[in-house]
Amino acid sequence: MGRLATLEPVQGLCRLLGIRHPILQAGMGHVAHGELAAAVSEAGGLGVIGAGPMTPDDLRRQICLVRERTSQPFGVDILFARTDQASGSGYTSQVDDQIGVVLEERVPVLISGLGNPLGVVQQAHDQGMVVMSLVGNVRQARRLAAAGVDAIIASGCDGGGHVGTVGTAALVPQVVDAVSVPVVAGGGLSDGRSLVAALAWGACGIWLGTRFIATQEARAHHNYKDKLVAIDEEGTIVTRAHSGKPVRMVRNTFTATWAGREAEIKPYPWQLLEVGLPASIAGRIEGDVEHGVLPAGQGAGLIADVPSAGEVVARIVQQAESLLARLSGAAGA
Repeated sequence: MGRLATLEPVQGLCRLLGIRHPILQAGMGHVAHGELAAAVSEAGGLGVIGAGPMTPDDLRRQICLVRERTSQPFGVDILFARTDQASGSGYTSQVDDQIGVVLEERVPVLISGLGNPLGVVQQAHDQGMVVMSLVGNVRQARRLAAAGVDAIIASGCDGGGHVGTVGTAALVPQVVDAVSVPVVAGGGLSDGRSLVAALAWGACGIWLGTRFIATQEARAHHNYKDKLVAIDEEGTIVTRAHSGKPVRMVRNTFTATWAGREAEIKPYPWQLLEVGLPASIAGRIEGDVEHGVLPAGQGAGLIADVPSAGEVVARIVQQAESLLARLSGAAGA
């Protein structure tokens, strides 16, 4: 057993989720389907399906696919965010239907990637499910932990996709100090050094999105994956043009076109439904890296290849173990 597995916070998270390694794959919309989730879970991490725009039938098929490929635990990430303005759009109904599928299928881990999952926490617990929720500030973390969420994912604005305003290195230790439930660190993290840093901040594991997009199993066009390899730490920007809420994505013609037009951006979810979803298909699935939406975190500057998801998990564990051994040796010198 390596040093990583003997650390008490890591052991607690792994017991809670039934996994071997404290590495959680983010549920990226359009990209994190069953093939990727199964590969990460089979490698010892927690693979997660990104429900995003999926219909209930699509989501059920992806859940079945994961179960066909691995017997290990996995999760589903749902965008719980709702607004009164969404009524009549069909969006709120779709979210409710996704929640219903996850509860019916008794998915091991339910994750709220955006919004408040409190209305379903008790139902999920009654079925033996673990509930986790992403937060971007301490206030959210306190409210969700008090309401019974089993673990908090503190995701800083360094990360890709929907973001808050606080950087990862500042956010994570403050959330750790504020709540008594396990905390997983996310936002711009890409490798074993990120895992060790997260542990130093008091977290029990890491939540990775961008690094897992650039893998063989991710449902993303190869142009998107290659773009993540090509950009550096300054290759992303935060804009509301995708969904009406702040999202970090690759700088391209799409983001440049919306610069200075913030007054034209509609509130969530209308901007997402009318602009973001078509542009997401164009970028993530069809490979138009200039005119499409390509969520990505600042950690993309550390991505140099497109390996299998299992290899990513193995590399992170190996690098973290090596670094922990080196630090332990230095401390004992």
